[in-house]
Order: sequence, then C-alpha cells, then structure tokens
Amino acid sequence: MIDIHTHILSGVDDGARLMEDSLNLAQTAVKDGIHTVIATPHHRNNRYENPKQAIIEKVASLNRVLQEKGIPLTVLPGQETAIYGEIVDDYEKGEIQTLNGTSYMFVELPSGHVPRYTEQVLFDLQMKGLVPIIVHPERNQEIQEQPELLYQLIKKGALAQLTASALTGKFGKRVKTFSHELIQANLVHFIASDAHDIKKRGFKMSEAYDTIHSQYGADMTYLFQENAELLIEGNNVFREAPERVKKKKFLGIF
Repeated sequence: MIDIHTHILSGVDDGARLMEDSLNLAQTAVKDGIHTVIATPHHRNNRYENPKQAIIEKVASLNRVLQEKGIPLTVLPGQETAIYGEIVDDYEKGEIQTLNGTSYMFVELPSGHVPRYTEQVLFDLQMKGLVPIIVHPERNQEIQEQPELLYQLIKKGALAQLTASALTGKFGKRVKTFSHELIQANLVHFIASDAHDIKKRGFKMSEAYDTIHSQYGADMTYLFQENAELLIEGNNVFREAPERVKKKKFLGIF
C-alpha cells in the first residue's frame, strides 16, 4: 500500500518527535502493509513552518536511516499546507512542496470552518497547473453541517482525502457516518492515515480498506489504492462525478 499523508519526519511538527519515533512509525507502517509513504509536515498553520527545501533534506536523511536499519519503507516529500491568501505567491517562490514533486498538493482547511476565500484560492492554484487536495474534510465542522460546500469545491476541480481512522471510528460515530456519506457521494478520492504516532494516531490503513471492501466492494477499494499510485507518479487519478450528500433525517431527541 501507499500512504500519501503522514507526519513521519521527526522534530518538525506535532508528529514524530525524535528519530526513534520516525523509525517506530516506519516499522508500524510496514506491518500494516505499507511500502511507500509521503511525509507531509504541517506548513503555515500558525504553529509550524516547513518550507520545501527543509522537507527535501529531512526526507533524504530519513531514507538513509531507514536503509541502514533495513526497514523496507520509502519516504517521499510532501507538505500539508494550511490555506492562506499568499499560498500561490509562496508556491512561485519555491516554498510549497507538492506531493512527490507532482502537480498534486495538500490544502488544509481550519477545523471549524471553510474560509470565504477558499474557492478563489483553489481556483488560483488550478490556474497554476496544480491540483489541490482538501485533506480530512470529514472533520471540518462547517462541511459536516453544509456538505454542499465540499460538493461545490470538488465540482470545480479540487480533490479530497479521507482519514483512514475516521472510517474505523477514531473520531466518533458522527464523523464515521459522514465519512461514509462522502464516499457514497463520490466526494473522496484518496484514503490516507494522517499518522502522527504509533499509540493514538496510527495508520489503520488495512482496517480502513477492509471496511471499504466489505461495504463497497473490490472496485472501490482498488480505485482508492490505484489513485494513491497514480498520484505519486504524477498521473491523472480516477474521479467519479460528484454528487450531493444525501443527509439522513434523524428522529428523536439528542
């Protein structure tokens, strides 16, 4: 398997703290059936700054250590870039690390809302030949309440990545249910771990794919797995026509 969203680099964000943590994550990934990961440290989220060149150097260093230790995992460079007004300018300045140097790039929205300028920023990125991927939309409070927002962004060319552990219930029943609604509406194009550590925020990739296989069949499972491969190669990924989320009406008092 390929995991396109991890925080495996040590000492750069809220993921691995030490090289030992990076190696523990790597070993856990291999046990979960993963052979390739993209390191996607946070960037410009008001806490962490991880520009492109620093990421490339860190990834090269980690790959050397993995090879020395005989851990069969390949790490590729990426970045989880928070959305901000100057993101296009910083891309042109060489600060933004796309996913494995392809045209695909992660864009992280705030957890509580969708900034009003989101549509314009994603449009501007596409005008530069980039394909923005919205990370973990299932955990965004405003998207949960108004999935039409995500539908419109996907309809206009963005992609979305769902967190594996959201499907396994890590973030609660509401997020789990909403994650399935997004899959059913063709508003998800990738499954990835967003792994930070081996105890609380691990990989859960094989478990998530088992869930997808049992509920949606082999075709959907292969689509997500193949999209990860197409992404790291810089090729066009599969995308079905997006649909509006059919929100279920719940009766009773909560």
